[in-house]
Amino acid sequence: MALRCLQRIDHDGAYANLVVAAELADCGLDDRDRRFVVDLVYGTTRMQRACDALVDRFLTHDPAPQVRTLLRLGAYQIHFAGIAAHAAVAETVGLAPARARGFVNAVLRKVASTPMAEWPSLAVQLSYPDWIVQRLTAELGESDALATLATMNEPAAATEREDGYIQDLGSQWVAAAVPARPGELVIDVCAAPGGKATAIATTGAVVVAADLRAHRVALIVDNVGKVGATSVLAVVADATQSPFRPGCADHVLVDAPCSGLGTLRRRADARWRVEAADVQQLAALQRRMLAHAATLVRPGGTLTYSVCTLLAAESVDHPMPEGFAVVGERPPLGSWQPYRHGWRVLPHEAGTDGMIVLRYRRT
Repeated sequence: MALRCLQRIDHDGAYANLVVAAELADCGLDDRDRRFVVDLVYGTTRMQRACDALVDRFLTHDPAPQVRTLLRLGAYQIHFAGIAAHAAVAETVGLAPARARGFVNAVLRKVASTPMAEWPSLAVQLSYPDWIVQRLTAELGESDALATLATMNEPAAATEREDGYIQDLGSQWVAAAVPARPGELVIDVCAAPGGKATAIATTGAVVVAADLRAHRVALIVDNVGKVGATSVLAVVADATQSPFRPGCADHVLVDAPCSGLGTLRRRADARWRVEAADVQQLAALQRRMLAHAATLVRPGGTLTYSVCTLLAAESVDHPMPEGFAVVGERPPLGSWQPYRHGWRVLPHEAGTDGMIVLRYRRT
């Protein structure tokens, strides 16, 4: 099952979370085996570059793509998952096409018996693209960057809210940063799948939960129904030119689309999808969203901007909207640390996804 998932991720462009969920939906496996499948798929995907380095020492030619995926799965079990080498080799060889079994057996036996004397680079050892390691080191400093990168190679813990919704604590802290009160109107302009909108609704506020695409809004509707958030209204709307009346909202949340570099422990394949050039394009979109969202806030109301990345270009480098002032108080929940005129949580410090939040009040 893990190999089927990995082949789809590696060669069909499937998203890890979706393909794993589909495989596990009606599989009949017990909880222990389900967890094992998740670890094999997510772990092998995260540690793909390191697994390739473990294997490449013993290759004289590049194997077929499907065999490459199989070798990664074997190397992950041997080097990272703590599986007994003889079991990892035997089970992986058993999955190989008949013509490739001898080759897979020979390579994985060498991986199991030959420790890695020296990794080609830190980025290879930690299994990230070079640009991510370089960018986070420049932004966070070497110590915090390495600690954050190492933490994001560990499985993410599931946190369940009182209403049963599963949501990372960092995201819950972002929702709490919106100072909504009973009866107020909040617009969440990038709300799918609805986690923050439903959390804000527990304050007694009315929340308009908007997103650009109908299938994304359907996720909001589904989650609103699951948690019984009757004061959340889901709508299709473009965050850069929404249909809402200027000055209509007491509070606006812009949980903007971003590079997601703070969520790489949870999104196993994201590190291989996002590219350095994406950051500039995303930052331009974020600025347009922030500028438009500011027009929706009434005088005295607040504008909260958040991203699940750790880059200044996607957060504190954005200009403050005209007519707004920074809200200097620490958000009421969470292990936020000051970050220029905003607040930040780092995965290795807070045990959450990495987040940045900026809070403004319309003057």
